[in-house]
Amino acid sequence: MLTAVGLGPGDPELLTLSAVRHLQEADRVFVPGGIARNLVEPYCTPVELSFPMSHDETVISKQIEQNAEIIAPIAEIGNAVFGIIGDPNIFSTFSRLCVVIREKHPKIQISTVPGVSSITALTSVTGIPINGGFSVSDGSSDLVRIQMKVRRPREAAERLKKQGYHRFVLVERMYMEGMKIWRDDLPDESNYFSLLFAEKAL
Repeated sequence: MLTAVGLGPGDPELLTLSAVRHLQEADRVFVPGGIARNLVEPYCTPVELSFPMSHDETVISKQIEQNAEIIAPIAEIGNAVFGIIGDPNIFSTFSRLCVVIREKHPKIQISTVPGVSSITALTSVTGIPINGGFSVSDGSSDLVRIQMKVRRPREAAERLKKQGYHRFVLVERMYMEGMKIWRDDLPDESNYFSLLFAEKAL
């Protein structure tokens, strides 16, 4: 089992209770660098892996493959945790690591624990709340849209299809009692506590 744990934007007090529990219960914890190491050291003794900040894709890919081979033996027989700053699924090195592990070690189960991302932390640091639609980008073209409070998900998906979106996932009452997840075959109506994930083809 390999679990990626979001460590938040840099303040050790912003680690979630779930993150701390996973760090303490892991057979081994891996981190990608010194900042992440400092965040987890109050709870465990991590193994620091090298993830070079490089524009050379060959160098990056080679290092990710090497790191995957360090993590895999632990994840195959026990509980490996990968601690990463922010959230493990948003602009994260972990997503690239997953591709390699799923390809070379398909029997390893992979899960993630969400963390406070820099996107949500920004509003607290600046004191500027967001009360309408907003966009987050790394400068590349938008491929994903997340829509909140989707009362009529099937209608919403039909509108988004006209904009080039083709893959849809609806999550209702996320992390609450009665959570439901629909993939592509969406219901006509949904709960106030709902989010619709839509993705364009690459």
